[in-house]
Amino acid sequence: MTIKIAEKLPEGSLAEFIEVESEGCSLGPNTFSVADLSKGKTIAIFGLPGAYTPTCSAKHVPGYVEHAAALKAKGVDEIWCISVNDAFVMGAWGRDLKATGIVRMMADGNGEFSKALGLDADFSKFGMGTRSQRYSLLAVDGVVKQLNIEEGGNFAVSNAETMLAQLS
Repeated sequence: MTIKIAEKLPEGSLAEFIEVESEGCSLGPNTFSVADLSKGKTIAIFGLPGAYTPTCSAKHVPGYVEHAAALKAKGVDEIWCISVNDAFVMGAWGRDLKATGIVRMMADGNGEFSKALGLDADFSKFGMGTRSQRYSLLAVDGVVKQLNIEEGGNFAVSNAETMLAQLS
């Protein structure tokens, strides 16, 4: 069942590759509880099929990097990119796209969080296994306030511009 507006984000964890060690975060992959990370925050989350894939690399992540300041000016505390990849790949991809420190590149390594959202997809015909659908959502204190799910491989409603337009 796909998550809906006004529902709480499901329990789960995501991993992030940390470039600089800090209090509570060691260098390398760190696993975080979604509930803990989202508590008391407004988070723009976008999910996509995979790191280094064409639309994801050329449009989806760069759009959120480009519009990050405008999203934050409208009340977004953090921006998360979620993909069914490991934290090492997500960290490298974030560095390559100059997203580090702007967009949190969150790994859903086994696709468990994407499945809990009801936003997983079978990409086996492309040799990619189970991945995430392309979507965006706005969560306020862990509750979904906006939800934009792409249909049929499109890239029209999960982009940063749509999210920005939906913020009051």
